[in-house]
Amino acid sequence: MPSGGGLLVPAGGPMGQPSATGAPADMQKLYRSMGLIAGAGPIPFVASVSFLHGPTPDSTLVLLAASMPSRAFGFAREGERYAASYTVRVELRQGQAVLRRLESTEVVRVPTFRETARTDESIIWQQFLRLAPGRYGMAFSIKDESSIRAAVEEVVIEVPRLEQAALPTPLPVYEAIPRTSPDSLPRLLARPRATVVFGLDSLLPVYVDAPAAGAPTQLHLRLTGDANIPLWDTTVTLQPPRASSAARSSTIGIPVTRMGVGITTLALDIPGRPDTARTRVLVTLGDDLPISSFEEMVGYLRFFIASDKLRPLREAPPERRPEVWAAFLKETDPIPGTPENEALRDYFVRIRTANVRFRDDGPVGWQTDRGITFVALGDPDNIVDSPIMDPSGRVRQQLWEYRAYRLQLLFQDQSGFGRWRLTPQGRGELDNAIRRRLAGG
Repeated sequence: MPSGGGLLVPAGGPMGQPSATGAPADMQKLYRSMGLIAGAGPIPFVASVSFLHGPTPDSTLVLLAASMPSRAFGFAREGERYAASYTVRVELRQGQAVLRRLESTEVVRVPTFRETARTDESIIWQQFLRLAPGRYGMAFSIKDESSIRAAVEEVVIEVPRLEQAALPTPLPVYEAIPRTSPDSLPRLLARPRATVVFGLDSLLPVYVDAPAAGAPTQLHLRLTGDANIPLWDTTVTLQPPRASSAARSSTIGIPVTRMGVGITTLALDIPGRPDTARTRVLVTLGDDLPISSFEEMVGYLRFFIASDKLRPLREAPPERRPEVWAAFLKETDPIPGTPENEALRDYFVRIRTANVRFRDDGPVGWQTDRGITFVALGDPDNIVDSPIMDPSGRVRQQLWEYRAYRLQLLFQDQSGFGRWRLTPQGRGELDNAIRRRLAGG
């Protein structure tokens, strides 16, 4: 079976800025909640396992696909380019018996140094296998060949028995050339994270595998969002790959404007039949922001703009949210002629930075006292950090100065463990400064 290792995905995303550590732990939890395999170690990969029709019901075609950020690997200069190599190992067991081992070493080459620092779904590895239906234990590992960095996850997979008329799981892809028979392979580039960017991507291509004679010609498609809110309900026609083909394998373009921010469930069924095939898709604002609902996204914006400007987003019904979000992006874009909203980009960069810089202050860095101050007002003009400021010497104190707001904020670490808190007076002064900034004063 051919491998798609070392494939590069075009850069994209509304923020366009790498974080310090790749996908954070909260994003990995979100991917796991979608049924994906997510490694949170030195190589933060995300992998998917998809099942397609085999030549017979006793042989299921399994697609293993994994995505990794370029930043996870050690790149070295190679002429005018940069190269890195990694090895993927897969072991399949039933009980104590090892039934299959797979090892694949791949080389990735990128044209610029900037490409080596990407933290999005920039490298994709994929492999087709044929397996008998049943339950398997699977160990999936990835190792950077230039260092000791590695990650491994062990999961249990259930390989289904797919009859000719059965619907396989809809497969999110970047592109696909449908196959015409169960004996062939589809030519596709999988989208292991099943993720699209709200406000940037317009369509999500979803490959529907129906290679056998007698495949359905029409499917009922439903999208549901958070709390099972209906988002879209339609009927789609499967077009044969060739005019003379009895197969109906097709790629369906799902409009991202029909989805809500967060996890969207795509369900397909054949009219008149009870079986339903489902897959979960993540609609996000950026690769390293674990936003699982539209309401949560609006909550992230509370230090970006005044509350009354957020009201249309809060009050928009699910079917109007993409339209209202597009209007919000246009209204807040400081440089309309560019493809991204620079103000929103910089704001989310501050959130990411706060989550790293102030992670010792509390569970979520940007929601701590220092994190809120940094996200809302930016870096202070001056910081004085000294225990001498407290006559008793028992409490560490840190003074942040913002000259433009004529503001001095005093943070105290009374525990001695780096848990910095604003004084009561400082809290009121910070709230006033935030209100003035959001009001444009």
